[in-house]
Amino acid sequence: MLWENDGFSVVKAFEGDEFKNLQNSIRQIIIGALKDNNISVDSSIFQLKDYHKYVTTNELHNEVVTITRNLETSDFNFDIDLLAKRFGDILGYKLTSWVEELQKSHIQIRISRPNSLDINPPHRDGYLSYWEDIVNVWLPIEGCNKKSSLPVVPESHLLPENEILRTESKGAKINGNVYYVPCILETKDGPIQMIRPNPKEGEALLFTPFLIHGAAINQNEDDTRISLELRFPRVIC
Repeated sequence: MLWENDGFSVVKAFEGDEFKNLQNSIRQIIIGALKDNNISVDSSIFQLKDYHKYVTTNELHNEVVTITRNLETSDFNFDIDLLAKRFGDILGYKLTSWVEELQKSHIQIRISRPNSLDINPPHRDGYLSYWEDIVNVWLPIEGCNKKSSLPVVPESHLLPENEILRTESKGAKINGNVYYVPCILETKDGPIQMIRPNPKEGEALLFTPFLIHGAAINQNEDDTRISLELRFPRVIC
């Protein structure tokens, strides 16, 4: 790809009403997660950007995230495999939503409240065996802008391991959450320098699983940021 050295690119993701349909499906999933945690919510007026007005403690947020971070394609009223095909066409090889090592699909709705630590530390997904040969997809759904989109380190997928200082697996903990993937602390050049590509509504950020990314602090004053994370393995014929 033309962006091989960068390690990422912003591409068109949706046509027609597809984005609105996916956004509404995500809204229904989050409403369900709120109700499962005994949070009173009027589904006729609930807006994704107002999530933080309903979930006001880290403890309650972690309970909601337990649901939203471990979803499958069947949880959505939207054809996720349509996106796998579309991004595969862009890349020139077939993708699938099925992760063989996990024996299931795996999708995460990321929810980041304003000025919170609802984040992952900087990391490479490829450190985990089941993400070694996938394409990462980050989709902005609500409240995503230059103050809240996913930060990445351009060209960091080209860095060898002996130039990276990182923790062990499960070596990072934020707001009570232990992260399986090692946290990257710095490189041989010092503290990592991240940028925010900031895809617009209807676009997607595609990137290699070895690109350093994370620490997506939501700096919006009063909007929760909602995004969707997809990982599509390459189909080996």
